[in-house]
Amino acid sequence: MTRKYFGTDGIRGTANEAPMTADVALAVGQAAGAEFTRGGHRHRVVIGKDTRLSGYMIEPALTAGFISVGMDVTLVGPLPTPAVAMLTRSLRCDLGVMISASHNPFEDNGIKLFGPDGFKLSDEVEARIEARMSGDIATLVAAPNKLGRAVRLEDAVGRYIEFVKNTFPKGLTLDGMKIVVDCAHGAAYKVAPTVLRELGAEVIALGVAPDGFNINKDCGSTYPQAMMKEVVAHKADLGLALDGDADRLVACDEKGQLLDGDQLMALVAGNLHRAGKLAGNTVVATVMSNLGLEKHLASLGMTLERTQVGDRYVVERMREAGFNVGGEQSGHIILGDFATTGDGLIAALQVLAACREAAKPASQVARLFKPYPQLLKNVRFSGGQPLEDDTVKRAIRDGEAKLAGNGRLLIRKSGTEPLIRVMAEGKDEAMIGRVVDDIVAAVARVAGAAA
Repeated sequence: MTRKYFGTDGIRGTANEAPMTADVALAVGQAAGAEFTRGGHRHRVVIGKDTRLSGYMIEPALTAGFISVGMDVTLVGPLPTPAVAMLTRSLRCDLGVMISASHNPFEDNGIKLFGPDGFKLSDEVEARIEARMSGDIATLVAAPNKLGRAVRLEDAVGRYIEFVKNTFPKGLTLDGMKIVVDCAHGAAYKVAPTVLRELGAEVIALGVAPDGFNINKDCGSTYPQAMMKEVVAHKADLGLALDGDADRLVACDEKGQLLDGDQLMALVAGNLHRAGKLAGNTVVATVMSNLGLEKHLASLGMTLERTQVGDRYVVERMREAGFNVGGEQSGHIILGDFATTGDGLIAALQVLAACREAAKPASQVARLFKPYPQLLKNVRFSGGQPLEDDTVKRAIRDGEAKLAGNGRLLIRKSGTEPLIRVMAEGKDEAMIGRVVDDIVAAVARVAGAAA
């Protein structure tokens, strides 16, 4: 079924353009509120957001939608996505909403929905919400005496800070550690430095002055160079970089060398495996994770299971099989013992705990395998189906033939942006470069012709 609004991570688009408009947000509130009105109790939804200017438009529109169908709204302001998931459960809400476009620039925004269990909604539930949005909204609204109310939860930040700190091993502190943390001018700009300081670290905080426009701009997990530079300049022990809604984490060691999600998953999973706490001796990752991770885990008696791209699909597989570690190379790391979704801060504390317990530099603790050469390039398109073109299909077949037995090729449409992503991986770096360039050129020609 083709979906009009929902992609791989909720609804996302350019602010004030379809589908990220106030009227769509109003309809989402009404449709989702009606979908999750079950039983005779007073129904509630918690709404959080990141620091984008357009949050001031989307938040009241969603609030009006929920109130109009009789649902009470709890507003928590700028907080990480995983905080909203946690509060949805903690407050016994029927629904949770995060207003964010994650790692995208400020011009974009998005709406992510969580069920009462704190997990992102399934495709089936999202389809039902879309069906309600396309139907007669007037049939959903409440009578005047049944309208909801809105309140602001003043201590939401403090609740989340304590929740995160309680995931750090008892008996450990960060005393004596110097840590650079880049909050991307996003949702964690208050909570991340506070958590680290309260655990004893000396903190150099970057990206903590949001102005509505600078979220993810030359900072955060999509631009870790800022963090890496500051780690070296301050002689810090470790660097941490979050994205705009703080559900992603990448790091760097004391030498300023990048540690992506694959390296961090290897570290956390290895620690749990040695302690006998890695469920099923399995890590769940996506097709984008490096072959080096898979081989490293196998050498230690662990298995890597792969899903399609999107942290929600990783979580779904984890829940199906009872696994407790999963994530994406991009930095979504899901630790099922603590959280229902990717949580950059909780993942950071597990990485820091591993460094403290080993009493060794991060370069010796967290760099556990040599990645296979991997190249990813994106091609923007404005319409049509470039991957259905015969010229593009031929270029893909040729690439697969060249890599046969020595690597792998992955081509997919982004679920959040109008991009075709072309990734190749293998032992021969020059070969994967040629393969990717040939396919990118073919897609670009078709995209250009269709524009």
